[in-house]
Amino acid sequence: MSDLLIRCSSLGKIMTEPKTKAEGELSVGAKSYIRELAQQEIFGIDFEFSSKEIEKGIEVEGESIALLNRVRGLSLTKNTERRSNGLITGECDLYDAAARKGYDLKSSWSAKSFPGWVKDCEDKLYEWQMRGYMMLWDAEEWEVAYALVDTPERLIGYEPLQMHVVSHIPEHMRLTGWVLQRDEDKEALIERKVRAAQAYFHEVVAEFDAIHTPAKALEFA
Repeated sequence: MSDLLIRCSSLGKIMTEPKTKAEGELSVGAKSYIRELAQQEIFGIDFEFSSKEIEKGIEVEGESIALLNRVRGLSLTKNTERRSNGLITGECDLYDAAARKGYDLKSSWSAKSFPGWVKDCEDKLYEWQMRGYMMLWDAEEWEVAYALVDTPERLIGYEPLQMHVVSHIPEHMRLTGWVLQRDEDKEALIERKVRAAQAYFHEVVAEFDAIHTPAKALEFA
C-alpha cells in the first residue's frame, strides 16, 4: 500500500496536539481519523458525503469567483491543477502567481451564516488547509474569501427567501477575507505530523489485516 497523502482540506484533523505525552506525536482524534482513512482505503469506499451547503458551494462557485474579481479588481480563473509533495495533496481554488498569493473561496450558505467580520472567519481547520496550499504552491500568503451570493432556489427549502436572495446588497459588503502569512515553523510541524500519520496508517492497515484474516474469523464462528 502506498504512502498516505493527507488532503489539505483534512490537515487540521491530524494537527491537534495530544493531551498527554503517552499519546505520542498524534492525538487520539488524529489517530481516529487516520483509522477512518485506512478503512476507506481497505474497503475502496469514499466516506465523504454531500449536503445542501456543499451543493451550493459547487453550483455558485463561478458567481463567487466573479464577485471576488469585481470587488478586488482581479481577473483570476478557477485552478484545475492538483499538486502533491509526498506528504500532502490539494487542488486550490485560485492562485495569483505574480503576487504569490492564493485564494480559497467559501460560498456562505445564507446571509445569517456569512461572516461579516474577520474574527468570524478564523478557523483552525481552514488555517491548516491554507498552510498546506502555501507549501504546495510556494506562496507567501493565502486568503480565505467568504462570498455571499444567491442560493439556487431548489436548495432553499423552507428557509426565508430574504436570507438567500442577496444580490441587491452591495457587492463589497458580500465579501470578507481572512489572510494568512506563510510560517516555516508551522510547515515543519505539518511535515512532522504527516510523517507520523503515514507511519500510523501503515501500522493500522497491518493490524486490520491481522484481525480480519480468514483463520482469525473462524475463531469467532
